[in-house]
Amino acid sequence: LHTVCEEAGCPNIGECWQQKHASFMIMGEICTRACSFCNVATGKPEALDPMEPLRTGVAVMQMGLKHVVVTSVDRDDLADGGADHYVKTIEAIRYKSPGTTVEILTPDFKKCPESIDIVACARPDVFNHNLETVPRLYPAVRPGARYFTSLRLLQRVKEVEPETFTKSGIMVGLGETQEEIAQVMDDMRAADVDFITIGQY
Repeated sequence: LHTVCEEAGCPNIGECWQQKHASFMIMGEICTRACSFCNVATGKPEALDPMEPLRTGVAVMQMGLKHVVVTSVDRDDLADGGADHYVKTIEAIRYKSPGTTVEILTPDFKKCPESIDIVACARPDVFNHNLETVPRLYPAVRPGARYFTSLRLLQRVKEVEPETFTKSGIMVGLGETQEEIAQVMDDMRAADVDFITIGQY
């Protein structure tokens, strides 16, 4: 198992763990994309570990977490983009630790839009998918993704499960303008996104 807290060397790890919050990265350490802002290795990932969802659920229980974030690399090599693995992980956490709130931070499932419905129907407490940057900068920052594909994902989650909170974030400091940031915020609001995070690259 990999916690993002440890893998990223996050300076806030003590504060979060003290508050019983942690983030896990599932589906391996190799990503099928090469976003310029990310330090995760790109290549051909290994097969999924079928025991990983259960181990994640057990870890959440043993750590006594109040809130868990489950994220992953992009897995364009999988027919469903890893949707079933997300569902099994959510179910395992719910089974082992029913009082823990579950937030997922997913890829865009670009090759299989049906996967959005599959994961949304597992009813995580928060469905997070980051837009990351403004549309103009996508070719340089997220060359394997499309802005409106990501925006549509957020909108679709609300259509499938209106009670699920949706969340998205962008980075600033990449050359975007204030007007472009405002437009992204307007787009998120139009897609009924509940929470917006803005971080500095």
